[in-house]
Amino acid sequence: MKHNPQKIFLNEILKLDNLENVKIRFNLMFRDNWNPIEIFKKEDFDVLLEGQYWNYKKKKSYKHGQITLGFIRINNNDESWLLFHVGKITKDLNKLDGVGYEYEILPQYEKYFGRLIIKYKNKSQTMIRYANSVINHCEVIQILPDTFGNDIFPGYDKVNVSWEEMSRVISKESWKAALQNQKGVYLITDISNGKMYVGSAYGENMILGRWQSYIKSGNGGNVELKKLNFDYIKKNFKYSILDIFKSTTDDQNIISRESWWKSVLQTREYGYNRN
Repeated sequence: MKHNPQKIFLNEILKLDNLENVKIRFNLMFRDNWNPIEIFKKEDFDVLLEGQYWNYKKKKSYKHGQITLGFIRINNNDESWLLFHVGKITKDLNKLDGVGYEYEILPQYEKYFGRLIIKYKNKSQTMIRYANSVINHCEVIQILPDTFGNDIFPGYDKVNVSWEEMSRVISKESWKAALQNQKGVYLITDISNGKMYVGSAYGENMILGRWQSYIKSGNGGNVELKKLNFDYIKKNFKYSILDIFKSTTDDQNIISRESWWKSVLQTREYGYNRN
């Protein structure tokens, strides 16, 4: 197969030998959960590996001695897959409709688990494929600097995270890089009652600095938010971005835009803003 020199394909990274003895499993669901990436974020690896080594009712998935690669789809309507496992079958348990194998993890590939993302469109209904038939179509599109969580910054217009999610991603390099150099106007939404709070960020570390203060205290020093219990905030608050501005933008422009959003969303009358 003639490769586009600008693209990198999976085996250029993994360098697997004897591809006839390697199988790739593209996992779409585990235990009726059709969003397996959420299982990965929760670090429930027992469930992931159970699915990786599951046999269907009428057919075995692997043979003794085979190497298996496990991928999970990142988004339901996406062609991006995250590598979470590379292992070798050490024993066939001769069991159908259940976990059918014992295995060992191949440690030389662990550095890629949760970090290596490929693009692959599976045109077959079969989700377990021999590597030699598909590996040259598996394009490596990213190797993350850290383990996938919400590690990939989704873009300013797509940020919509809970307090718990924000506390996890705020230290990730992709998020820090995106937030610490942008002034902006942001929105906090209380999902228990629909109340909103509009804030602005133009001080040290800009949006990153403001949001780090919410992780630390919950209220960020805001008068009305101080009246709320921290555990309540952790459970009910979500954070999004309304506007972003270059770091060189005059602070007064940010403040004016913040005031405009407060008026549009009526957060002084019905939300948590008081000024």
